Formats: sequence, structure tokens, C-alpha cells
Amino acid sequence: MYQKIVHIALVVRDYDEAITFYTEKLNFILVEDTRLSESKRWVLVAPPGEGSCALLLAKAANGVQLSSVGNQTGGRVFLFLHTDDIDRDYKSYLQQGVVFVRQPVVEDWGKVAVFEDLYGNLWDLIQPAKQ
Repeated sequence: MYQKIVHIALVVRDYDEAITFYTEKLNFILVEDTRLSESKRWVLVAPPGEGSCALLLAKAANGVQLSSVGNQTGGRVFLFLHTDDIDRDYKSYLQQGVVFVRQPVVEDWGKVAVFEDLYGNLWDLIQPAKQ
């Protein structure tokens, strides 16, 4: 049997501002941007690296969805981004204006910092400990 998660929907306020944040501040790759209708696009962004799950940037289409922008997990960390060099990425993200709510700390399992995306969703930036 074979299965894997390939996309995770992230509700956003605006396609273009979300694309700009992920590609210019986090150095993600714009995988696809296809217009489906006047108001809907299929937008995928992903971190560099083979086998990465892509984020489907889904523009909020109604009031309920709009109220979820930035709070898809009720204030908990939403996504977990692994890196091979947390110090490099931490410095780069700070230079790009990314807001960190927890500075890098060393844990038994690796080094971790917590940052906010452009809407306030929390992310763990993790450099796993070498095994």
C-alpha cells in the first residue's frame, strides 16, 4: 500500500500577498498558479527540497472562511518546517521581516524556533538532531 499527503489547504485572504510571503520571505517555490474562474485559482507553494508537501493557498470565499484566516488550529502550531540549517534560515527570515514568537532553542530531538506567517498562523522551524 502507498499513500502520502501531497497538499495541505491554507486559507488565505489574498492569493498574491500569500504567494509573495511564501516565495520572497520563506524562499518557497511557486509550484503552480492556475486560474480556475474569475475568483478562484489553484495555487501551490512548497519549500525547496525533494518530496516536500505543497501548500494549497485557498482564498477565503465567505465570512466563515475569512474568520479562519490566521487561526486554522485555534492558536496551536499549525505547520512544521524541517531545515538542514536553522541558524541560516532564522537569520534569513529575520532579515525578511518574519516574526518569531520563540527564538531558537535546543531540545533533545533538535533545535526549534516558532514563527508566524503573514496571517499569524504558527510554524515550528526545526533542525532535527543528527542521529
